[in-house]
Amino acid sequence: MSATTETTATPVSASTKLRQGALSIIETFGQSLAVIAPTLTPALNITVVAATAGIACWLSYFVGTIGVLIVALSVGILASRHAQAGSFFVYVGRSFGPYSGALAGWSMISAYIMTAIAVVEAFPIFVGNLFTALGIVKPIVPLWVFAFAQIAMIGYAAYRDIKVSSRIGLICECISVGIIIVITAMVIGVHGTVIDPQQLAFSKFNYGSVFAGLPFVIFSFVGFESSATLAKESGDPKKSIPLAVFSCAAFAGVFFTLIAYFMVFGDGDNTTAMGNSSSPFTDVAGKAGLAWTSAIVYTAACISSFACGLACINAGSRLLYSMGRYQFLHGSMGLVHKSHHTPHVAILFSCGLVTVAVLALLPGGFLNAFGWTGTLASFGFVIVYLAMCVAAPVEMKKTGDMKLINVLIGVAGVALMLFVIYGSVYPVPSYPFNILPYLFLGYMLVGAIWFGILKKKSPQILTSIVHDMEG
Repeated sequence: MSATTETTATPVSASTKLRQGALSIIETFGQSLAVIAPTLTPALNITVVAATAGIACWLSYFVGTIGVLIVALSVGILASRHAQAGSFFVYVGRSFGPYSGALAGWSMISAYIMTAIAVVEAFPIFVGNLFTALGIVKPIVPLWVFAFAQIAMIGYAAYRDIKVSSRIGLICECISVGIIIVITAMVIGVHGTVIDPQQLAFSKFNYGSVFAGLPFVIFSFVGFESSATLAKESGDPKKSIPLAVFSCAAFAGVFFTLIAYFMVFGDGDNTTAMGNSSSPFTDVAGKAGLAWTSAIVYTAACISSFACGLACINAGSRLLYSMGRYQFLHGSMGLVHKSHHTPHVAILFSCGLVTVAVLALLPGGFLNAFGWTGTLASFGFVIVYLAMCVAAPVEMKKTGDMKLINVLIGVAGVALMLFVIYGSVYPVPSYPFNILPYLFLGYMLVGAIWFGILKKKSPQILTSIVHDMEG
């Protein structure tokens, strides 16, 4: 990081720019879909929700979908007015001031980088399960080699071309989601019906448990907003970004709700067993006599993991790029490759952080590291989601466009995010999850101190956020 003492803020040279208008609405949609990585929910994440909400697991996802769509509306309002690669950094900065905007960008950088680390840690787990399903007891190379191979592939794809990497992410997710849908249809075919009286007995639901599962449901959706970071590279971003954000959240919500319903049905409504399983979807397939599909499921999980990591590096590097352009971070972050038109320094830096983190976490084991980094990532997302819900009506008020519905949407979104934050820290989780909130607060404190110093020494840097300096 570096500050300047000049009287005016001078942006990084914009002689080479991001490839503007390169992405179609479908490719923009693919960015958000890849960060959500829908396949990972039936493959692993659903266990926590099933253990908490029981047979009402699907209802918890349905309620969570409504909440996420409310947040998506707020993001859409802001995206339709500020087509910037900095997205959340710019949205919050222009509503509440540059200092708040810088902290929002700082928070989202941690969210995307931590998510990338988490999926890289999960990749060897899925590869190991795939080998087991194929009868390979002892792989030729250690599983940790696959983690670093994945980082290299992600870095190369992100470095080369945003259009190509976005297409790769979209294709990978379509394949993996398609595999899950096909196997789910086969499970339904074995049962011969889609009606499960137990899951439709609303009078028997424990609605307290339904709401208790919401924090974990929301964590399944994180990343739905990430297409906003590609605004500079999207065609007609003021229309395509809001559409991509909302439609991706809606698709994921329908997918999660239906998959949760059919997985619980296929498991014989035994949510206790599902809540204790490390491979819930393959267990469901096995009970339907489709154990042979386990290798296909793990292949889908590997594909989804790669797509998610790539999308996270794309999103995180665009935030670093924007903050580098505005000189909130070192100016090199705002450089663009002359031929590839990608923020290559920010991409290499992001991949370097992921590599160092994975190396440091190796002694803790892949599964533990996945849980730790995934939880830290969630804090970064939820804080900014809350800020979006406040910033949207403030933006509307500034322009004289605010209506009662904007206020209601903002209030509902804030209430949901506060509930998620509360549910994440209370009851107090076991060690080391009980210290993770404080690690995140420490990270935010570092950013707050740095931006405070920047505000004092070079106030013109912070005020530059009111101008379009991204290039």
